[in-house]
Amino acid sequence: MKLAFIGTGKIIADALFAIEPIKEIEKTAIFARPHSKEKAEAFAKQYNIAEVYTDYEKLLTETAADTVYIGLINSAHYSYAKEALLHRKNVILEKPFTGFYKEAQELQQIAEENKLFIFEAVTVLHNEVFYEMKKNVEKLGTVRMALCNYSQYSSRYDAYLEGDITHSFDPAYYGGALYDINVYNIHYCVGLFGEPKDVTYYPNIGPNGIDTSGTLVLVYDGFSAVCTGSKDSDSPGYVSIQGEQGFMKIDSKPNIASELTTTYVDENVKERVRDAAGAMVRATITDHFIATEQHHRMTQEFLDFAKIIDEKDYEAAYELLTESVTVVSILEKARSKAGIKF
Repeated sequence: MKLAFIGTGKIIADALFAIEPIKEIEKTAIFARPHSKEKAEAFAKQYNIAEVYTDYEKLLTETAADTVYIGLINSAHYSYAKEALLHRKNVILEKPFTGFYKEAQELQQIAEENKLFIFEAVTVLHNEVFYEMKKNVEKLGTVRMALCNYSQYSSRYDAYLEGDITHSFDPAYYGGALYDINVYNIHYCVGLFGEPKDVTYYPNIGPNGIDTSGTLVLVYDGFSAVCTGSKDSDSPGYVSIQGEQGFMKIDSKPNIASELTTTYVDENVKERVRDAAGAMVRATITDHFIATEQHHRMTQEFLDFAKIIDEKDYEAAYELLTESVTVVSILEKARSKAGIKF
């Protein structure tokens, strides 16, 4: 893969560092708006990137890169991705994929009709812990509950309270807790259980109409998934899946999961006892999984993208793409029901 980087923000800095050990990816070009040209040139020097552009059209026309990684504000995702696809470039698009469902559908259609690749860069789907969850969910029996919490006090929240509205808290740029942070929880649920039957969002709304935190309820056959995301308060993060025969849990922020504990009933032990609260206690087996340590939390997703593109694995690519489009549909339904307007 020959990769062009679109943007100069923190996520681009993270991506450049994450890709350092990946020999399959050639850092080919970087784009910045004119006022950020010096920053792009500094990145180019640091990471040996030959091409620096301040004209996006020119980059897409001239660059040797076959793929662009778009690390811009949420509201720019769709237009930059569409233009790249129309120039026959593959696209890696930061989460959230797009702000609107119709936009996601259009990008999917363009990519599939032209045999191009477009990915959402969401780390949870490219993590050994998530792969282990998919393998272990059957051990839990009939699933009865999913509880996810990703909460962290935003470094920009104090400024927001003072009236200094940055992109991440601005509805004009598709900010807010649902799209910025709860999206990780939604990907766990859709990745494990598919598209829900119904969606309802209960947000805490700030003075400019954006959700600073909130709880999303996804309704499935036989159970609900409750997803909490917060930028205005802090809490230990977790993902917990409960079934009639056991449970599994991540005890960390969902986007940096490194361990998974799975506890399930030992069918070879039939004895039952009651605990002090009166609950039935069954004999169980506990599996503890620790993921391989990575260079950076984003490294594995870029390895996966490079492999899929190089091997032209359209089946894997379009499976991921369908999930991303489904998640955008959920985000839009939730936001619309809650009265949050972009």
